[in-house]
Amino acid sequence: MVLAAGDEFVAPGVKDFFPPPIFGDVTKPMVLAVLSILIIGTFFLVASRGLKLVPGKFQFIAESIYDVGRNSIAREQIGSKDFKPFVPLLLTVFTFILVNNLFGIIPVIQFPTMAHIGFPLAVSVLVIYPVYHFVGFKRHGFLGYLKHQTVPPGAPWFVLILLTPIEFFQKFFLNPLTLAIRVFAAMFAGHLLLMVFTLAGEFLLLNGGITVVVAPVAFAFAIALTFLEALIMVLQAYIFALLSANYIGAALAEEH
Repeated sequence: MVLAAGDEFVAPGVKDFFPPPIFGDVTKPMVLAVLSILIIGTFFLVASRGLKLVPGKFQFIAESIYDVGRNSIAREQIGSKDFKPFVPLLLTVFTFILVNNLFGIIPVIQFPTMAHIGFPLAVSVLVIYPVYHFVGFKRHGFLGYLKHQTVPPGAPWFVLILLTPIEFFQKFFLNPLTLAIRVFAAMFAGHLLLMVFTLAGEFLLLNGGITVVVAPVAFAFAIALTFLEALIMVLQAYIFALLSANYIGAALAEEH
């Protein structure tokens, strides 16, 4: 990355989120997505070996993550009657988004996979979207589910004329897009801010003169933003899984 042209600072931008291919058409985000799956699989396999009644630290962490996926996300949003079949899916989505987000603050890697819109969009549109509509159609029937999703009960007919197409557009087109865009925007903006302050601090430090005095301020902001970004990364993974469970619960609900 070129930090400066002469004495002028060149700010990072969208181009910095598209690193050159590692080999062939394989890019860094692709490798990170696969790496995250290996990390998650290995973590739970190792943690589930030799389970003890009084868990050690490693087992305790795994059980805590599972408890979040099972009880705080699946049970709370779907309900105690229907939540169990969806626990593996929601736990996988939560951990997959979480690990790929955290890549953005891990030294050497320093790239959140979800800052590429294609990855959260794939999880949302190709995984979550088909699941919650499938279970909805299965439970309520084709016409019953369409009515369940688009016709608010008790609304007068003249309101339904306007509200029904809006509800249809939201439930069948807008929801999966906003689910993906939310995590993408947070990861993209957060990582861009980190790059700005880090590279600005480096530029001020290397250029010497009076600007050297300002460099520590830029680095201090970068460190503070790293901690803030770590919190946002966890929250965005949780919100993504929580909303996914909410959509599934709404599709299964007996009442609109």
